[in-house]
Amino acid sequence: MPTRTEVWMRGPIAGVNPWLQPVVHSLLQTKEEIEVLAEGVTDEGLWQRPGGAASIGYHLDHIGGSLDRLYTYARGERLSPAQFAALKEEGLARGRSLREVIDGTRAALDRAIDAVTATPHDVLLDARTIGRAELPTTTLGLLFHGAEHSLRHAGQAITTAKQLARAT
Repeated sequence: MPTRTEVWMRGPIAGVNPWLQPVVHSLLQTKEEIEVLAEGVTDEGLWQRPGGAASIGYHLDHIGGSLDRLYTYARGERLSPAQFAALKEEGLARGRSLREVIDGTRAALDRAIDAVTATPHDVLLDARTIGRAELPTTTLGLLFHGAEHSLRHAGQAITTAKQLARAT
């Protein structure tokens, strides 16, 4: 049995549109998962790539970067040159510690939660496009994908941390 109840099992979150509860639940679960992850990872382990897998640092950076990009599209906007530049920097150590990376990811998740809760209900099914190819989606599709994509990368980071722990 799990020792803690997952966020989605704790009930509704006050002030969040019921249609968007699963999105916010997933973003909050991601925050909790990366904090648990941080308990067992060292600064040195943050950038290691066991078996060629992506580093924990990459996964954490990608959570924040992908949320920023997906939620930009959800607002019906195009990516800025700064966002393209940030994409090229995702997963590069740049002398950052585990705590710095975790804090950056948590801040990105907080911004995403704010963006989701500020999204008007009447735009959820509005058509949106993603990327240069302008692939079709909706506001709700982008918000949901950002949340599930974040949780997926948190899980991959946890798996990488377990691989590192086993190797030592």
